[in-house]
Amino acid sequence: MKSQGDRLLEMLAALANPHRLRIMAALHANGRTYVSQLAREIGISRPLLHLHLRKLEEAGLVTSQLELSSDGKALNFFQTAAFDVALNPAAIADAARSLSPSSKTSEP
Repeated sequence: MKSQGDRLLEMLAALANPHRLRIMAALHANGRTYVSQLAREIGISRPLLHLHLRKLEEAGLVTSQLELSSDGKALNFFQTAAFDVALNPAAIADAARSLSPSSKTSEP
């Protein structure tokens, strides 16, 4: 299980991309939607959207559910996950204390 600090780092890393911020905004505004519709709305290709959605899902920011349409097509629906992150000095200090040893390495 990931520590609070590791989870915060993963969430912040996932959100540190303009496409992913736009995806989160669209899902928040429109609720649950499927990949093709979201790709058209955001204006990016489905393969690129899938890469960004995977990163957001791994960070626990979105969830997906595969469903069959009435004509038998598989549609992957995405929606925002329930989360609430407080970013203030105290929360960051708490997260830093809980980082796993592999997360404590410095970047070049």
